[in-house]
Amino acid sequence: MILPDSGAALAQSLPAPDIDYGMLAPMLFVFAAAVLGVLVEAFVPSRARYVTHVVLSLGALIAALVAVVLLIGTRGWTVGGAVVIDGVTLFLQGSILVVSVLSIGLVAERGVETAPLPVPDGGGAPLRTDAFAPQAAALPGSVAEREATAAGITRTEVFPLALFAIGGMLLFPASGDLLTMFVALEVLSLPLYLLCGLARRRRLLSQEAALKYFLLGAFSSAFFVYGIALLYGYAGTVQLPGIAYAVTAGIGDETVALIGVGLLSVGLLFKIGAVPFHSWTPDVYQGAPTPITAFMAAATKIAAFGALMRVLYVAVPGLSDDWRPILWAVAIATMLVGAVLAVTQTDVKRMLAYSAISHTGFVLTGVVASNAVGVAATLFYLFVYAVGAVGVFAVVSLVRDPDGEAWDLSRWAGLGRRYPALGAVFALFLLSLAGIPLTSGFIAKFAVFGAAVAGGAVPLVIVGVLASAIAAYFYVKVIVLMFFNDPPESPPEFAATSTSTGAVVAFAAVITVLLGIMPSPVLSLAEQAVGFLQ
Repeated sequence: MILPDSGAALAQSLPAPDIDYGMLAPMLFVFAAAVLGVLVEAFVPSRARYVTHVVLSLGALIAALVAVVLLIGTRGWTVGGAVVIDGVTLFLQGSILVVSVLSIGLVAERGVETAPLPVPDGGGAPLRTDAFAPQAAALPGSVAEREATAAGITRTEVFPLALFAIGGMLLFPASGDLLTMFVALEVLSLPLYLLCGLARRRRLLSQEAALKYFLLGAFSSAFFVYGIALLYGYAGTVQLPGIAYAVTAGIGDETVALIGVGLLSVGLLFKIGAVPFHSWTPDVYQGAPTPITAFMAAATKIAAFGALMRVLYVAVPGLSDDWRPILWAVAIATMLVGAVLAVTQTDVKRMLAYSAISHTGFVLTGVVASNAVGVAATLFYLFVYAVGAVGVFAVVSLVRDPDGEAWDLSRWAGLGRRYPALGAVFALFLLSLAGIPLTSGFIAKFAVFGAAVAGGAVPLVIVGVLASAIAAYFYVKVIVLMFFNDPPESPPEFAATSTSTGAVVAFAAVITVLLGIMPSPVLSLAEQAVGFLQ
């Protein structure tokens, strides 16, 4: 029986957590904008929603980025230890916000294309449309979908969904305990499941991608929660420093801790797309709307790697002799599987998906190093790769056939000869992904391989160099296809009217070149950010 005053007594016995709203400012800006975005969908007239969402989303992301800059040098715990702010957190949050601004630029694109079906006022008139389904609830191929498409209807709910995902990504690497980390994982994942199924073209492929991502993501989340339960049973706490203390003190059965870490890692390795948890990546990257593919390839990878490093370096550094060999095997398999399977692809988005898997392996070499140099190299690599990934997928969205984006690589033949500037920029991104000197990708690979050598992982570096050589083959193959092959009959067109996408491509290209020539500013920031708050 519960006594009448027991609730009040219990409330008095539980002290309220200290909340530093300044530390939480970047996340609060984004979540507040996401909630306001939902209200915009409910109350703002449809003709004004697009502009309102773009201004609100970009304003919130820029304000959050400014807040991150103002927090540089801040270290501490808040919300009762649930959120931790340190150099690594701020670098990762800044990187996520930069690529999120670029991704919102892609989402906001309203390109001009001809309606595939006659419109009521004469048919074939240019309609300003986007990459997202005009009526997501309509069955693919149904009358309702055809009418919505013919009318050029656009939807704007993608903006608050993206903002909720970004907010979860900001919290994910800042989590100070495993329950907060799980909440952040779900907050970033659920909107992505929806966004992946909203492609305007190839609706069935998009919905299949969303379903696969949802089902496999649910399984990985279950493993993650089971890992939390085992680590709580082992350490008696879900806070990362408390788990580290239990490991150091030798409390409980170490086997339980190892199984818990393994299950926890399944959820995190799934999010970064590491082998053997990578099977969703090519299907989802191909089926999702290209702006969302770019967003996932960049921001999700940063957030997931941040959470993985925080778990390994803060919660279980005492078990490094056990988890490092496993990560060795995962990194080797990820680099080789991604590079080898990318060679066989004939779809440009699937090729870039396997490329992303291979790059996950390269980043893991920096994590395996398990030293300060490795952390700095990993942070730098994540930023460089994320900007390049947004840029390369932005270019993909600009090459279009009458029925949508031209994904078949055979359609890219002669593209560089017809559109030299577009071909040159795409070649630049591919060369950076290959790690060719004078690009940011070369500096990033050199940094992580150097850290791995310093950490005693020389065999891992040898495999990495081999995988890079394999990857260079399919990158150069695409460049040769664009510049030295004859274009097909009725070749794809360059969507020159895509202004915001063009700005994103230009920014990503400039960063790729600048960080290949002068990487010191960002490398210095990464080095200064090293040091997890224990």
